[in-house]
Amino acid sequence: MAKKRRPQPQSAAPQIKDGEVPVVGAREPCPCGSGRRYKACHGRRAAHAVTELVQRPFEGLPGECDWVALRELVPAATAELTLKGGLPEGVPSVTLATVLPMAWPALRRDNGAILLGLQNDTASGDISRDLADTLQRALDAEPGNPVAAARPSAEGPRLQDLLDLNAPFEPTVHKGFEFWVENAENATGEVAASLERANAAAIPTARIPGLEGAYWCEAPEKNHLRWVTAHPEEQLLDALARLHAAGSSSLGEGTRLVGSFRAHGLVVPVWDLPSTMGADEVAKPAVEFAERLTEALAAKTPLTADERRARGGLTNRQITLS
Repeated sequence: MAKKRRPQPQSAAPQIKDGEVPVVGAREPCPCGSGRRYKACHGRRAAHAVTELVQRPFEGLPGECDWVALRELVPAATAELTLKGGLPEGVPSVTLATVLPMAWPALRRDNGAILLGLQNDTASGDISRDLADTLQRALDAEPGNPVAAARPSAEGPRLQDLLDLNAPFEPTVHKGFEFWVENAENATGEVAASLERANAAAIPTARIPGLEGAYWCEAPEKNHLRWVTAHPEEQLLDALARLHAAGSSSLGEGTRLVGSFRAHGLVVPVWDLPSTMGADEVAKPAVEFAERLTEALAAKTPLTADERRARGGLTNRQITLS
């Protein structure tokens, strides 16, 4: 019988930080010197960090619903970010942007200002940690340069650690991507052509005043209202079912609550709207619906048979985006 190999005591291994451990084959010895294979040592923690999914990555941030909407629903939008302790010297502003040219994770402008892209692919299961890592690297980048993608440390900060949690989050929805470049009105050549192509692909979208996370969008055959809500899922579905069964879930003539989807731990009800109904026309009925929803959320009685059927119809049409 072969003698069982004893692993080296932890104290005998050099103390190497996770960020300093190079990527090696899973079956190769771990570079930390523990005597174990990489997959059973530092590789286990790295794999866990990559695959672990944070269900609500923006929880705790002001405007969580708008963060989710800008990540999943809105083509072109920006929002000014406030850092804890204020802006460092040489950084006049930090602006969140739905997407940046060439899908850059971030961009440090010539004047030192930072644009942080939100809709990029992420290297871990925690979007907040990925964005915080990108933001930190953008703060250290030389002006006039984009910031490349990278895998964050599993122990690195999250946005909740870097941003002022008492500062408001106020997105601005744009018709196009002119915010990519300074003095966009004077753009020519390939820059102007790139903006024109990007703008042509953007779906017209508008934020509904007074409703955090609610956005109207124009589609070829019918328009839509999509409202990212922070209500607990089961409670929200019960309330929507009560309103649907009572015939009060619509937003007016020709509109219909068609279902909902999940995004980053939040539920997003969706309404079909007539193609003639714009953002201004849907704003008032949407706010009135929110008042009805508040009343329905407060109801404590069990669902009736009709309400249970309505709830079943809503959940059968529910999907998960993230």
